[in-house]
Amino acid sequence: MRTKLWWAVVLVACACGGAVKTGDDVPLKQEGLSLAASPRGSRGSFAHQGEKVTFSSRQVEPGVFRLEVRLRGLTLTGLMEPASGVSTLDGFAEANGADAQMGAADRALLTALYRELNAALPAGDAAAPEAMYLRRAVSVWSQYPDTVALRRAVMGEKGRGYTMLCSYARCNGRNTGSCGGVYNWYAHAAHDCDRGGFDWPGNQQLAQLGDHYSCNGDEFFLAGGTWLCGSPDHWHRPKVVGNCFGRCGSDCGGDTQYTVDATHHDSCVRNGHILVSGWCNDQFVAAVDDELFAPNCY
Repeated sequence: MRTKLWWAVVLVACACGGAVKTGDDVPLKQEGLSLAASPRGSRGSFAHQGEKVTFSSRQVEPGVFRLEVRLRGLTLTGLMEPASGVSTLDGFAEANGADAQMGAADRALLTALYRELNAALPAGDAAAPEAMYLRRAVSVWSQYPDTVALRRAVMGEKGRGYTMLCSYARCNGRNTGSCGGVYNWYAHAAHDCDRGGFDWPGNQQLAQLGDHYSCNGDEFFLAGGTWLCGSPDHWHRPKVVGNCFGRCGSDCGGDTQYTVDATHHDSCVRNGHILVSGWCNDQFVAAVDDELFAPNCY
């Protein structure tokens, strides 16, 4: 059932002030997020550290959503049909329509936008579909590696395109919060890279998925009976937990999708590699359909 939720939010720095706007009246603030919705869809703008993003998401026919995000001379588009698990994504230079690649400054600005959308929108399925799919697409683009083509057809179907791991995101009977020492380990978090394949123990982790702990590093990992915050660099099958391991998305955001491909991607970027490492590109590409189409676990 479609959620009918029309909202209007303006989040700005304290010095900006201003009244909440609705409908199509969404002026750009000096700093922060301006977000509005109408029966035609959702649109808004975001200003951050002197940079500007404009975005829109609308339902162009029943169950089909058209997305557009513009920033730093780059236009990102998406056409999503969730019921059939089909989407096309693209990105090109606004000036001449030429193919473009995502850069570090683009990812940083999109990450800031994603965090603001998470704060402004209702969590999970409570958000209007136009807003939820906008949030998911922005999250995908905020993680996009430099060396992966922005033009992409995405096919997602449960059991074929993505496999859910909702039960492994729970511990001690809880979806969130402390595990109380009672863990539910997923034994197949793995990746392949220059060190070896999925079957090499240094590319494997025993992971407690879910939103249970957080730290300033990639995760908590067990070292000699002590939990440390950081990233074990290709240790042999270490136990890891924290920072929403296995969740689709760039951090603990508005959706709660835990899948096999997202877990493998985390196992790569949190195990001796970085977000844009070429060795993790295959895991990233495999997880795109999960983030766009997989249902929320809770």
